[in-house]
Amino acid sequence: MNPYERFKRAIDKAQNIVLTTHIVPDADGIGSEIALCIALRQMGKKAICVNEEALLDRYKYLDPFDVVISLEDYKRFYADSDIDLCIVADTNSLFRIGEGMKKVADKAAQVLFIDHHPCPKETMEQNCIDTSKAATGELAGDLIESVGISFTREMALPLYTAILIDTSSFRYPTVKGNTHRLIGKLMDTGVTPPHAYNMVYGTKKLSYMKMLGRVLSTAQTTKDEKISWLILSEDILQKFQVDPEDTHAFINHLLVLDNIKIACMFREMGTQTKVSLRSTGTIDVGLMAQALGGGGHDHSAAAIIKGSLEFVVKTTIDKLQVMLEEAEKKLAEEETLN
Repeated sequence: MNPYERFKRAIDKAQNIVLTTHIVPDADGIGSEIALCIALRQMGKKAICVNEEALLDRYKYLDPFDVVISLEDYKRFYADSDIDLCIVADTNSLFRIGEGMKKVADKAAQVLFIDHHPCPKETMEQNCIDTSKAATGELAGDLIESVGISFTREMALPLYTAILIDTSSFRYPTVKGNTHRLIGKLMDTGVTPPHAYNMVYGTKKLSYMKMLGRVLSTAQTTKDEKISWLILSEDILQKFQVDPEDTHAFINHLLVLDNIKIACMFREMGTQTKVSLRSTGTIDVGLMAQALGGGGHDHSAAAIIKGSLEFVVKTTIDKLQVMLEEAEKKLAEEETLN
């Protein structure tokens, strides 16, 4: 059974449906759950999105019908409701949706993951997971079409934004012809690229530009220039008063460097450091992130590591150098065999 058959079977026998996404959600998770919820309501289902925390103000424009509520509000108004189906978007682990939402999902008659991240074969075979998709939003759009629902602008904008964000403006190698064909259908509803881009990335203040310059000035590379990294300390965030959500794309500036294989950004988070990884397409940083205790895609991944910023930077770069040498050696051997 393919993901589309699983999706139809699951929603056909469900009436009361709760959708959710991972904690600290990005536009891919939010856009996917909103579009799916609107589509399910069009089918006559009682559907609602419930996230561990309330939707951030910066994303509320994606939710014109206010389909997303917080777990706190869900407990207040829907605590006694039966749940036929819990759809989890943009992750394939209940541990990533938050402790409170996990309890809600545990009460559901069925849980269905809709996702594009790597996972065990058993999980993939029981859910709607397609790692070939550029974003969960792309898969969500295909699922909506598969059950005969036509896109409205209210569905299209969150889906377009989901794909825009998760592909770094369509620059990742997972973007295929089908991705753009779906984008074309979304645009046919009235969504325009300038509006979608400006709404999610927003206009910036001068402080943002100065902070970007400051962070880019921290750029360093290994001697062979194959690994480059940026450092984002809490001091810099506090000095420029910029929302950490606005810093995610900083790392992409490193991908234009000559000889670059792996781009990194280290963001200080109290006693922990978030390590973001990007690749130009030939090196699988998803495997490297797993080795560091995180995960992700072959071209975009991350891990959160305990320890001071200085310690994490040094030890991580050392580990990445070793892993890169091993990866390049393996690629060379495969080319020789071919």
